[in-house]
Amino acid sequence: MTQEQASGLPTVKQPEYKQAPPRAVYIHIPFCTNKCHYCDFNSYVVQGQPVMDYLRALDREMELTIARTPAEKIESIFIGGGTPTVLTPEQMRFFLGTVNAHFADRLPDCEITMEANPGTTDPEKLAAMREGGVNRISFGVQSFDNKLLSDIGRIHTTDDVYRSIENARNAGFDNLSIDLMLGLPNQTVDKLNATIDEALRLGLEHYSAYSLKIEENTLFHTLYHKNKLPLPDEDEELDMYLTVMRRMKEAGYGQYEISNFAKPGKESRHNQAYWRNLSYYGLGAGAHGYINGTRHVNIKGVQAYIDACQAGLPVKETNVVSRREAMEDFMMVGLRLLTGVNNADFREQFGIGIEEAFELQLDRLLSQNMLLADESGYRLSEQGLLFGNDVFGAFLADDD
Repeated sequence: MTQEQASGLPTVKQPEYKQAPPRAVYIHIPFCTNKCHYCDFNSYVVQGQPVMDYLRALDREMELTIARTPAEKIESIFIGGGTPTVLTPEQMRFFLGTVNAHFADRLPDCEITMEANPGTTDPEKLAAMREGGVNRISFGVQSFDNKLLSDIGRIHTTDDVYRSIENARNAGFDNLSIDLMLGLPNQTVDKLNATIDEALRLGLEHYSAYSLKIEENTLFHTLYHKNKLPLPDEDEELDMYLTVMRRMKEAGYGQYEISNFAKPGKESRHNQAYWRNLSYYGLGAGAHGYINGTRHVNIKGVQAYIDACQAGLPVKETNVVSRREAMEDFMMVGLRLLTGVNNADFREQFGIGIEEAFELQLDRLLSQNMLLADESGYRLSEQGLLFGNDVFGAFLADDD
């Protein structure tokens, strides 16, 4: 039986459009200290979990994946979760050792990001991360209001944030990011401004600001349908987003994507691989990957993933992306970037211009002042930036 047959993956073949080999790697660590009220990620409270068995299975998946699709000139590695920093220093060293062994062929300035929760990064663990090649940390802060943090199920406090940032700086990390959230229960523009004050005082290299989404299978979903979740209304949430954009711009941070702001040269290279619709490895329980025109998602459960890796690649399902779907994806994710989509890149990948593929959609969005056109391509207008989902959906509305 071949590896493809054992894993359920189709035979590797080139899609009906050009797609470069993967240069980005996503690795999922599904363990965390607790489950937040809004979280629907594939994550499990770490206590009692077979962590080392999982890391050994991940090592096996990396080995099988690289044998199938060799890794060359890797530009970014992103370790997400869950909370990867719940690993002990010993587990961290083992894990990063396997990553470095399988993805050794990478650019000298390869961006290696690890997600972290405040309070889970002591000096010893940070040292293990540095030794293992991690050079960027993304902290899930969400707010600098301790009451709001408690209300959304976070177990860290603002003091944990300050201490974690200080520890990271002392360990030599010079590329740090924090996530903030908008539209939280009982959040106001004033409370958000206070959070932004504290966030900017840290002088970090990168900030992300995401709106709360009510996802199924979360406590917030249950409360929402019982009318027990006091969310800001749409106008308040829009004010919050406008506030974030204004404050970040005033502080000298460039908005390069709908929800992301950075100092020059500190934009997330890994996330830009997603927004440019490039291929990437997806490794770990529940991880998604995109290689050779095929998207796949892995088995979710920790023990089920471990068992699957003993037999082959732990793939749950695959989807061969058609040329038309790939063109739609190119537009929908590419327009999230404030630089927009480039006609030359589109033509290189698909053999035709953007106008040939989406003439009706472009005409309509341009007339609605949702898009701006220039000699290189298309990007969101100021209005389009506020109604991005309407713009993205337009590229599915007239699907062939």
